[in-house]
Amino acid sequence: MKKVAAEFELRCSQGEVLNRAEEKAKEAEERAEAAKLRTVRQYATGVYMPTKETTFSENARASYQMFLDKYILPVIGDVLLTEVTPAMITKLLIDFQKAGYAHASAVKLYNILNGLFEMAFMDDSIPLSPMLKVKRPAPRKDEHTAEETDKALTVEQLRSVLSSIAQEPLKWQVYINLATDSGARRGELCGLQWRDVDWLAGTITIRRNLQYTPHKGVYATSPKNGKQRTVDIGTDTLALLRQLREEQAAACISPWVFTQDGNTEPMHPQSPTRYFHKLGDRLGIKGFHPHMLRHSSASIAITNGADVASVSERLGHSDTAVTLRMYAHANDESIRRAGQTVRDALKDAK
Repeated sequence: MKKVAAEFELRCSQGEVLNRAEEKAKEAEERAEAAKLRTVRQYATGVYMPTKETTFSENARASYQMFLDKYILPVIGDVLLTEVTPAMITKLLIDFQKAGYAHASAVKLYNILNGLFEMAFMDDSIPLSPMLKVKRPAPRKDEHTAEETDKALTVEQLRSVLSSIAQEPLKWQVYINLATDSGARRGELCGLQWRDVDWLAGTITIRRNLQYTPHKGVYATSPKNGKQRTVDIGTDTLALLRQLREEQAAACISPWVFTQDGNTEPMHPQSPTRYFHKLGDRLGIKGFHPHMLRHSSASIAITNGADVASVSERLGHSDTAVTLRMYAHANDESIRRAGQTVRDALKDAK
């Protein structure tokens, strides 16, 4: 220990420690000066987006890149990073919402900008983030909230949907019943293979998630949160699956449960969205999309007494807190009914 201290004192006396400190300070100053000449476009493409390569999925990176290319860089891309003001960003966000984009998209735009300038602040490219004085977008007065547009169907609505699809192509009958029964995500169902179906046990195992980006096309990843899960399905849904298997075997042999029309390739993950929009128009369900069946399945389960932990596991959520946050309305009803059950039991005992 004394030897190390002596060597340090010697280096100090010879100016080595001071010189190194000065060198580091000079390097930091040079980096700061260089940053002053860097535009938002240069920083976004050269620094910000490369950091997402190891932390984001291909789909998420493509989404961020699209927001940058379409909404951010055309407006402030050529402005020096150090000269971006809160007023510039506030106007960008207001113009975005005035163009009619959804509140969720405006929030995503805000988050991307916040992440970019937070990173620039943390690496000393800017002295302060302009986002500190930018308010998070609020919903427009004429805009439905996310809860309204992304709501679950009622039991009656869901029954109506299931009874109205008898004349639809078999694969869509299977898709809708399976989505309702399992609560699986759109990409998880598109990624389902026949080997994932256990006919004897009456279960499906979610092993992959199909996604699409213009750059990469259709590709498979692990399910969200990286967790495989096995979900039981009802006998009616299983019977429809058998029919689809027989129909598919007569036309072609494919490992995928849901295929593109006329070939053995897996169904494009955007196909269900397009189909549901058209089906919703026919059934009078505004904004009908695949995720509504997932919401409906979870809400009905919790409202009718299923424990949150089991529903969370079935949905593939990372933890029960996510499920509680998303389905608090259903859980409140379940809690109310549980309380009524206790009161009824005590009433009978009197």
